[in-house]
Amino acid sequence: MSIKQQYFLDAQQAMKEGLRAALKTAWWMIRLTVTISFGVMLLQYVGVVALVSEWLTPLFRHVGLQGEAALVFITGALVNLYAAIAIIETIGFDARSITILALMCLCAHNLIIETAIQKKTGSSAVRMVVIRLLFAVLSAIILNAILPDSAGDTSVKKVQLVEDNFLVALTYWAFSTLALSAKMFTIIVVLTVLQRVLAALGVIRRLSRALRPLLRVFGLPAKTSFLWIVSQTLGLAYGAAVMIEEKESGKVSRRELDLLNHHVAVSHSNVEDVMLFFSIGASLFWMLALRAVFAVAVVWERRLLGMLLKQNQPPAKVAGG
Repeated sequence: MSIKQQYFLDAQQAMKEGLRAALKTAWWMIRLTVTISFGVMLLQYVGVVALVSEWLTPLFRHVGLQGEAALVFITGALVNLYAAIAIIETIGFDARSITILALMCLCAHNLIIETAIQKKTGSSAVRMVVIRLLFAVLSAIILNAILPDSAGDTSVKKVQLVEDNFLVALTYWAFSTLALSAKMFTIIVVLTVLQRVLAALGVIRRLSRALRPLLRVFGLPAKTSFLWIVSQTLGLAYGAAVMIEEKESGKVSRRELDLLNHHVAVSHSNVEDVMLFFSIGASLFWMLALRAVFAVAVVWERRLLGMLLKQNQPPAKVAGG
């Protein structure tokens, strides 16, 4: 059998295995997304999201943001960045405020679904939420201190998230969720199959070697190189299929995935999400640079904490000693 024929057979087998794994993960992800998004829709309908935003308004004024910014952040944290951007566009903010809000939302968005994914891949759900909220607040404090003051409040109107007609709200949710589920299914299947084929052909092994110096600076294991690329380009939710597959197959250990989760908790989806905020006036430099620094810091903190805990463990007792 020639080398080409062997490569073809390996790729064919990898596609079959990848498709089986993808269908399993896609079903889990879609069920999770539908359930959570329906719950959030109900909270929006009865006005809970708007009420929570009102409570947080005084806190946001301490970081140089108008009160309506609380509504943007809460919506992004519970729903997604598309909803947050829609509110920004509806209310109207200056470039300084948009940059601060962009950093906050990029650090902490879609928390319920993405935290469930990170928990499934081996990290503490509580720790992930705390890290993302902490760095969201920290980014707002830092940017408020260093960015020049704007010309003033550019708010033009308040947005109303409470839909008077429940049938209209339910219909909008159903169509948007159906479209999102179709997109998720397609991306999960393509990504998982691609990962399997690339692994079978040895591409991931070569990619790991090429990225090893960069990942070393980040404090990440070389085995996580492909997962890191997926998380940076497509994000955490769409990259979940590959992460779950790598964990369940044993190719990447729980500890290695936990380190990656700490990095991507505050820095992922640096293509589509970043460009969306850039298109409405946020600073590209601050969105990328500040979160990259946060990601490096939190991974090395995790590694150092692990080493300290290991050193402080009592020595194992010797049998018969």
